[in-house]
Amino acid sequence: MAIDRRKQIVEAAAKSFSLFGYKATTMDQVAKLANVGKGTIYTFFNNKEELFDEIMNSLIQEMKHVAEAEYDSEGSFFDNLNRVLGRILDFREKHQLAVKMAHEVRDIGTPKALEGLNRLENAILSYIQIKVQAAIDKGELKLCDPEVTAFVMLKLYLALASEWQMVHEPLKKEKITELFQLYLLRGLANDN
Repeated sequence: MAIDRRKQIVEAAAKSFSLFGYKATTMDQVAKLANVGKGTIYTFFNNKEELFDEIMNSLIQEMKHVAEAEYDSEGSFFDNLNRVLGRILDFREKHQLAVKMAHEVRDIGTPKALEGLNRLENAILSYIQIKVQAAIDKGELKLCDPEVTAFVMLKLYLALASEWQMVHEPLKKEKITELFQLYLLRGLANDN
């Protein structure tokens, strides 16, 4: 059975980035974890940045699969959005690489780690934007700017699910769902 060296290298690099962060990962470390010579890495990747980009692409694809697995084509837009955002947030908070990148950005501000996190967020926004446009096309949502709407939806969900708990008692998922629907589905205006 042939050994897939490229796969070995990518898995080792993902492990190293997850354990040590972007800045502290070296090609020597990756080579040692992959049990290959450092030169073997360079037959597949020109540098650490290219290797990191490959891993981020895989992480984004994995996250999209998680979102799609949660999406019910028969369900309402808001029910789907709430479920999908919940799963994406859980995925992001539990995936060791995403957590390490967030800590690295917070602690030392590594530009490449920040770029990786921004790519993750942009992928989430793009996914939501597509679903918003589909809901507009089906008449489920009013005509709106899908890009801005996706941004507002994601930021509201993140604020309720993550940021709120920094200074308050964490909100239960049911409460987040209720608030999310209040602000976005029903609105605050009293229609009397």
